[in-house]
Amino acid sequence: MGEILQYIPGNGLFHRLHPATKILFIIVVSMATILTSSIPLLVAYLLLILLLALSGRLLKPVLQQMLLVGLMSIVLYLVTILTVPRGTVIGYLVPGFVPYIGGSIPVTVEALIVGTVLTLRFAILITAFQLFVISTQPRDLVHTMERARIPADYTLMFIIALRFIPTLQIEGKRIHEAQLARGYHPGEGFIGRIKSVAPVMVPLVSNSIGRATLLGLTIDIRGYRSRTRTRLRERTLGIADRIAIPVMVVMGIAFSYAFFFTHWV
Repeated sequence: MGEILQYIPGNGLFHRLHPATKILFIIVVSMATILTSSIPLLVAYLLLILLLALSGRLLKPVLQQMLLVGLMSIVLYLVTILTVPRGTVIGYLVPGFVPYIGGSIPVTVEALIVGTVLTLRFAILITAFQLFVISTQPRDLVHTMERARIPADYTLMFIIALRFIPTLQIEGKRIHEAQLARGYHPGEGFIGRIKSVAPVMVPLVSNSIGRATLLGLTIDIRGYRSRTRTRLRERTLGIADRIAIPVMVVMGIAFSYAFFFTHWV
């Protein structure tokens, strides 16, 4: 699986859009996804985002995160099966031949429907946000947040958190590979993976603390507390932005009207 939330250089459709346009895209997609409980509509949203990723030449890195979506879908289905026990029973999570507890934890149609809706919502939100992050340079996102009058401290926290995720993932891979090169082998299968977590987490947390200290010193050295900044380049709205923004605004208004007044979604 590729690095999560890692910027990928390119010249596709999403790379050329202004960060403000992409933020509006995330807002519209999130609103449409959260307010929708129709499975066909959610499937259509997911396919639309994948088509947009294909048009922006970012389909492959977006699809690399489907493993995470698959793992979360299993968790979501288990949660809905445990929390929605009433309805049309189609089976049991614990088979009937198991002594004492056989035939417990019913699996209902309603639970599977709710699990499917939650899984599709999670997949859409993850895919849309991944598409936004991998096509936006952090410096452009910082400039856009500053233009939106977001306090600099909150902008700094958001960017650091965003950049630390792929950094930690890469660091974890290097630590794991270094341990394998030194002959460390905790075993095969699921148990082996569990045993290999602790030897990776300890140096990873230690390195992260040291990196955080270095980052704090770097921020002070570069004059962050002076609150004076100079920009190397400015992003302006292009033709694609001027077309996309009105379209998304109209879509957001139309969807809100359909949800609050017609209830067809």
